[in-house]
Amino acid sequence: MSATVSMPSDATERALARLRASAPESAAALSDPELARRVARVAAISDFAIDTLVRQPALLAALAGDDGAEPWPLPELRPEQRADWGSLLRRYRAAGSTRLIWRDALGLDEVDATLAGSTALAEICLQRAVDALEAEFAQRYGAIRDRDGRLQRLVVFGLGKLGGGELNFSSDVDLVYAYEHDGSTEYDGRDPARALDAENYFAKLGQQLARLLDEVTADGFCHRVDLRLRPYGNAGRLAWSFAAMEQYFQREGRDWERYAWQKARPVAGDLDAGERFLEALRPFVYRRYLDFGALDGLRAMKAAISAEVARKELADDIKRGPGGIREIEFLAQALQLIRGGREPELRGRRLLPALRELIAQRQIGEAAGAALIDDYRYLRRLENRLQMLRDAQTHALPEGEDDRLRIARGLGYADWDGLRAELDPRRARVTAEFDALLAPRRRTVAPNALTVYWGALPEAGSAEVLADAGFEDATAADAMLRDLARSPGVRGLSDGARARLDRVLPALLQGAAVSSQPMLALKRLLALLHNILRRSAYLALLDEQPAALSRLLEAVTRSALLAERLAAYPLLLDELLDARVAGPLPGRAELIAACEEVDEGDDTEATLQALNEVRQALSFRIALALRDGRQSAEESARQLAWLADGVVLRVLALAERDIAAAHGRVPGSRFVVLGYGSLGGEELGFGSDLDLVFLYDAPRADGTSVEGMQSDGARPLDAVRWFARLAQKVVALLGAVTAAGRLFDVDVRLRPDGAKGLLVSSLTSFADYQRERAWTWEHQALVRARSVAGDPGLREDFERVRAQTLASARDPAKVREDVGAMRLRMRAELDRSDAAAFDLKQGEGGLVDLEFLLQALVLREAQAHAALLTPRDTPGLIGIAQLVGVLDEVTATSLRSAHTTLLARGLDCTLDRRARRVAPDEAVEAARAAIRAAAKAQGLAFD
Repeated sequence: MSATVSMPSDATERALARLRASAPESAAALSDPELARRVARVAAISDFAIDTLVRQPALLAALAGDDGAEPWPLPELRPEQRADWGSLLRRYRAAGSTRLIWRDALGLDEVDATLAGSTALAEICLQRAVDALEAEFAQRYGAIRDRDGRLQRLVVFGLGKLGGGELNFSSDVDLVYAYEHDGSTEYDGRDPARALDAENYFAKLGQQLARLLDEVTADGFCHRVDLRLRPYGNAGRLAWSFAAMEQYFQREGRDWERYAWQKARPVAGDLDAGERFLEALRPFVYRRYLDFGALDGLRAMKAAISAEVARKELADDIKRGPGGIREIEFLAQALQLIRGGREPELRGRRLLPALRELIAQRQIGEAAGAALIDDYRYLRRLENRLQMLRDAQTHALPEGEDDRLRIARGLGYADWDGLRAELDPRRARVTAEFDALLAPRRRTVAPNALTVYWGALPEAGSAEVLADAGFEDATAADAMLRDLARSPGVRGLSDGARARLDRVLPALLQGAAVSSQPMLALKRLLALLHNILRRSAYLALLDEQPAALSRLLEAVTRSALLAERLAAYPLLLDELLDARVAGPLPGRAELIAACEEVDEGDDTEATLQALNEVRQALSFRIALALRDGRQSAEESARQLAWLADGVVLRVLALAERDIAAAHGRVPGSRFVVLGYGSLGGEELGFGSDLDLVFLYDAPRADGTSVEGMQSDGARPLDAVRWFARLAQKVVALLGAVTAAGRLFDVDVRLRPDGAKGLLVSSLTSFADYQRERAWTWEHQALVRARSVAGDPGLREDFERVRAQTLASARDPAKVREDVGAMRLRMRAELDRSDAAAFDLKQGEGGLVDLEFLLQALVLREAQAHAALLTPRDTPGLIGIAQLVGVLDEVTATSLRSAHTTLLARGLDCTLDRRARRVAPDEAVEAARAAIRAAAKAQGLAFD
């Protein structure tokens, strides 16, 4: 748009003449040509502003001085001026609104500032009015207190654009009145016979508030008040307790109310209590899963609005009409509701930040998102100008030629046609984006025969249809599908959910039929469907998102583990649509941060469930990447170990908090969790348990031992018991069963003295044990051990003990003898190889042989080559062994290849829920041969 074009000079002159005649000080001020020019620009866009300047001459002088940089002084509603409260609020709002017009007309504020200014005006008026009325009511009736004597205050929730901080210039304010607890003025010392209960008290207060703001007087109105968004609308009570509202939303809450309360914000009264309620209401607004069911509610609202637009001929309404403001708001809100339960960043109340976050999360394309932001700001500015003209709550484009010309020229166009030439394409673009969100599902329609077949079940339908589709055992498939159709889960579906199932199931049947194993795929899909029938949101996800359905088919047909996880934890369906799934996977820092960020306050059980959901989602993502070939088995095993590090770190923090709450802390103490085995070696599998060892240190100031020290809580424990409780708590929390499964099974048998030893060891006793009494196999285990959580200083101390232990002088022959003997003993007990299949882990030439080979090299050579002490992982150990000359290049290369082959085969078995046994083939035999040869070259007898 070009610079503002002035309105016709005769109209401007009439406005200026009226101002000059209104007060001598105004006439004197307007003798300044520059001020007269600025006032003329204001007059061009607003009769209301000129009316206000006529009524309040002092306002012109203030605006002339600083162009409205400073807000108008706040109104003081004193008890002795009760009759003037309404006038004071109205004059304040008029002055503040005129200030906003002035700054908009002169190009000093962007539309965002105008919307924020309108919101601030409404909030100030509400807060001043509530505070004054509360004081008046307390004087007249007493205050409301609950049975425990705690003061209860009114909470005024602002919904809609007030809640979102984006109030248009002449908007009404959508309010809901509430209070935290029931109570009475009786508990404030008032006569029980005349006492008011909380509901009546706050209803009276709310009525007074609405009248104080809404009533039209000689000074106009302050703010129009709309109370229809409360539960049951006009038929509902005026003020609600939090408990009653929670019960209403649990039982009666409708889709449109989720949209309304998404923007809710306490704007007056007890703001802290209001925020507590909104936190409790969050699960109603934002589901924990991807909620594509929100689109059904949006479709219903859109249909109702479209009918209203047609009935009232609102095509030129830039709020409700096609391509209007509401379509942009609904589009953003729908995407927020769909994903906000999983992505806290999407829960913002304000529209523009929400759009920017949706762009950042790739839910809206960059170009489309930038256009929507620009179109929204354009429409909001035009909406403001329509309302600034006469302070009217209008969203319709004007019909009169004079008003059209004023609006167009005020926005920088030469005429109305120029404005429409820009407005109409913008509205068309908005409509296209909105319709795309609600468009009919763009999926390849399943063959009609399968649709007809499913619709005929359970009474009719022919199994021949399934045979023709590609099911080799059509009779068995038909029986499974008839059982599904007869199941209570299907029969109990609502009409809407059944319609979704009828669209989804034929597409799933077609996908299973063309897979490599149709019957296996069908069994897995039906197991999943049985679990999600009661969760309409998941049917909605598969119905609304063909991409999710397609990825589901791929995951289920290609991996038994993924199919099992999806059936057990349908929440993982969300991962099929997460834009991050196809991108690079997070590194160690991000995986740990994802676990550390899980926080459900003091609710340990809820925190464990949330942490489990994060672990399930991330391990599922890792499994998808491995199955899709987007990363190697070594990368996947390493990521799983990093994820476990994050889980242990978070669980340790929970355990410390719980133990400290019960027993205090041991002053100056330190504690660490050590990871052994596949966790320590950063080679974790899907479903692996964790080998953990616990150390503590709590020296006295004089350097004596920890015995005799106690924790500092109300129920103190001696230090040894305190640390034992902490370790027990970590193990218990890791193994606790939640709705999202358990985190990890834990094995603590690698601690000093094994199952006979204490669960937790002091650093001193651990060092003594490793130096004096540990077996060679325990030093082998120490090769892969690393600290995963706990005090940084104690972690460093452990590293020193480990290094000293592993670098001790050893007899090479004794190392070879001990390592070989232990390997043969393990193989005799654990090797499940037979003539037909090779045990990838325990078999001769398998992964454990490779681990024992590398551990033997570390024990034998670490004294001479300290670099061998650093890596814990197999590839890292091979690399360092080659670097220091313990392994030659050819051997190292062959061992790397062998490790890659066997690990990949092992994870493939896990993904398909098979034992890690494979029929020997050329690649496996080459890997085994390389490991055998390397072990033999080092004098190790593993056969």
